[in-house]
Amino acid sequence: MKPIDVTIIGGGMITHDLILPSIYHLQRTGVVGRLSICALNTPPLKTLKESPEICQAFPGQSFTPYPALSEAPDKNFPDLFKQVLAGMPPRQAVVVAMPDQFHYAVVKEALLANQNVLCVKPLVLKHEQAMEIEKLALERGLFVGVEYHKRFDRRSLIAKRQYGLGHFGEFVMGEAKLIEPYYYRSSNFQNWFTADRTDPFVYVGCHYVDLVYFITGLKPVEVSVAGIKGKFPNGNEGFMWTNGRVRFENDAILSVTNGLGYPDDGAGSNEQCLTMFCEGKGKTGMILHDDQFRGVAHSYLEGIGCAGSHYNYINPDFYRLVPWEGEGFKPVGYGFDSVAATINTIHRMENEVAGLGDAPALTKRREIIQAVDRKGLIATPANSAINELVVEAARLSILNAGDAAQIHYGARPHVKLRG
Repeated sequence: MKPIDVTIIGGGMITHDLILPSIYHLQRTGVVGRLSICALNTPPLKTLKESPEICQAFPGQSFTPYPALSEAPDKNFPDLFKQVLAGMPPRQAVVVAMPDQFHYAVVKEALLANQNVLCVKPLVLKHEQAMEIEKLALERGLFVGVEYHKRFDRRSLIAKRQYGLGHFGEFVMGEAKLIEPYYYRSSNFQNWFTADRTDPFVYVGCHYVDLVYFITGLKPVEVSVAGIKGKFPNGNEGFMWTNGRVRFENDAILSVTNGLGYPDDGAGSNEQCLTMFCEGKGKTGMILHDDQFRGVAHSYLEGIGCAGSHYNYINPDFYRLVPWEGEGFKPVGYGFDSVAATINTIHRMENEVAGLGDAPALTKRREIIQAVDRKGLIATPANSAINELVVEAARLSILNAGDAAQIHYGARPHVKLRG
């Protein structure tokens, strides 16, 4: 099985905390070959190169940085990723880990360079863009995966199976919460997480809307989102808090609360949970996921982590570096599983078509892509495009004082304000 080369575009928090460690582990297990990372400038690349945690976990492993680390730290290279993509051998893998508003342009550029893609969620901010990407990728026989990692949480997989077997009844009412840490406000978020571009519902609330759709198969039909604005340290204005209400095709309602405000002194790294109530014959069912506390707590001699807290609720399920039979440490958890699922699928597809002629190879690629679409585990443009409709509706709503925005399906899905 020949390894595939990987280029990560974006060197920020998600690359450091999840993507690079996951790709490094896939590299040492033979799935990934050469690894490159392209960023806007050199500071994030130096941070990745020098990260004590990453260096300890993956001794001897490295990546090719673009731009070169010898470049001045204040010099930006906004179009360098295009040159990097053009220099890659065809049909490798590109990981898009940039702010939401840049996904469409970068994903499309990667596809036009004949590269398979893994993109952090949401894929794009408009449904028509998602459909364009789906069509372009299928025409070229290229795989596009979207990193909705909550689909790979074992709790979610159990709930999906049991719901499909009818053990809960039909979802009718629920609430979800995902509050990210306060210190995010002092990160690079303050440069791109502005009110005119995105908000907490779009950024993290989409995880739980996708999860309810993943578990139940019910499509959202109406979204209303209200937001509370605040100022970042650099003076930029952004939505710091949001509350959304999503109505589904069976009239079920999901309330979603999000924000950048979990206390830095708090015991958890964030607060997140999902409750779903279901109606059955003469009784009700319930799904309760208390995701911010999973039965593990540590109290450290000195504060560790980004916020430096001493007492911590530990989530062992999303992503952790742990001892293994090899050198250094390995990533475990549903975050790693999600990244690995797409990269492994690309790796398998490229090896299965190796040696075939152009026409048979394209046919085989399309068969593999459409099988993954139908399976519905890895999020793809074909099986998760409801999220782009939800994002469109959410932005329309929040910029109109929380007025409800309806999602219309059919030949040309679109959103518009109710009434």
